Amino acid sequence: MAFILFPLAALFEIAGCFAFWAVWRQGAHPAWLGLGVLSLVGFAALLALSPSEAAGRAFAAYGGVYVAASLAWLWCVEGFRPDRWDMAGAALCVAGALVILFAPR
Repeated sequence: MAFILFPLAALFEIAGCFAFWAVWRQGAHPAWLGLGVLSLVGFAALLALSPSEAAGRAFAAYGGVYVAASLAWLWCVEGFRPDRWDMAGAALCVAGALVILFAPR
């Protein structure tokens, strides 16, 4: 379930935050703020469905996925290719997320 929820939540969160970035930093039309808010509400709803008994653990594991998704956004939407240090950092974050999600408890 997390393999579907976390990437989808990341897409919603990044899109919502980017809408605000685009308005404030790039002069996009203010109507984008409404879409940004809706996207952030979708993000919160998706993350609340996480298969974890503790919110903090779900949020921590999600953080690793968010880092990797942000770099994918950087490349696919903004047109900046992540460098090797970006990729190494993302790999460390995803590895951490996997440890948090699948460690025996």
